[in-house]
Amino acid sequence: MTDLFVPLQSLKQGDWFKLICGASFQHLPAVRSLTLAYTLAGADCIDVAADPAVIAAAQSGLQAAKSLAKDAQKRGFDYKGNLPFLMVSLNDGEDPHFRKAEFNPHECPTDCPRPCERICPAQAIVFDSIKEDFSGVVSEKCYGCGRCIPVCPYGIIYTASYVTTPGAIAPLVMSTGVDAVEIHTQVGRLAEFERLWQAISPWADKLKLLAISCPDGEGMIDYLRALYDRIAPLKGALIWQTDGRPMSGDIGDGTTIAAVKLGQKVLAAKLPGYVQLAGGTNSYTVAKLKAMGLLKEAEGQGAGGRGEKFSPLLPAPCPPSSISGVAYGSYARVLLSPILEQLENKEVSNTNMKATVRLEEDEVLLWQAVELAHSLVSQIKSQQEH
Repeated sequence: MTDLFVPLQSLKQGDWFKLICGASFQHLPAVRSLTLAYTLAGADCIDVAADPAVIAAAQSGLQAAKSLAKDAQKRGFDYKGNLPFLMVSLNDGEDPHFRKAEFNPHECPTDCPRPCERICPAQAIVFDSIKEDFSGVVSEKCYGCGRCIPVCPYGIIYTASYVTTPGAIAPLVMSTGVDAVEIHTQVGRLAEFERLWQAISPWADKLKLLAISCPDGEGMIDYLRALYDRIAPLKGALIWQTDGRPMSGDIGDGTTIAAVKLGQKVLAAKLPGYVQLAGGTNSYTVAKLKAMGLLKEAEGQGAGGRGEKFSPLLPAPCPPSSISGVAYGSYARVLLSPILEQLENKEVSNTNMKATVRLEEDEVLLWQAVELAHSLVSQIKSQQEH
């Protein structure tokens, strides 16, 4: 099997790992560093915003990782130089993943305790920052979790949302060489989904993978069946991403329960394709799946088992009986945030030289980041180790 198909092999085996950089996260140095570290740690897919600059940053991280394959192996990481799929996220309507927080810092009383600054997981809210040279929301860092809104004592924080413009964004994104697309949708938006799919469909045959992300709601399974009727047949693989509790994995272990419950619901529907968790996933997720018997055993046979011969670009031949993988967003990013912050501080110290310190240029920070990323990736990858 070629390197190209390694991620699809992971789906078949049930040890697929996806990193979600964030559909609204546009901090290019962080996107590049996260892509680099998680690729070296063994990720199967990197999901980024549908923004050409973000896509280019991720592609740069992927190429840097490929050149470090031998170093990674010497350090005991099982990275062979194969690249994960690069996925972009699109939306067919209002969605919390596609928004930014905003407020006017001049409206903030000087004696405000600034709970928004403390609660922001992306460190996107700053006041009188020398480094950022302004106060307010650092737009490219904000990924729309919305935690700042209810804690503001004065109610002055709001969000600005955006919706993918199918005719404009689809050709632009699809021409950048991405491997996969994820469509964020919600129950009741069939017409909107169809419009977006119509814009993507001229390129659909080139995709190795399509993911559909949908939160729970009344009539969800019927809605997913209707979506499948619109997109079938597919040349690539299909993932149903169960978005249990969006953008909450870093809050605490309990957030993963919603993702697991929604995963069970979609599994029970026996839809064609793979089922992958997201929304609230963290270090507790794989342990929870193992305890509930929802992960495939390494020696399992049958559909998707190790003994099966398959064409890697075909969808799953029959409905899955277990979770095929897990996507990690806020938890995966926060896990590496101490490293990325140190790297950013090094960039600031070099401002006189106008030099940007890339993660691979600091060997200590690089392998610390990969070790941290591997601590998460290895949880599901250990399922297939002998």
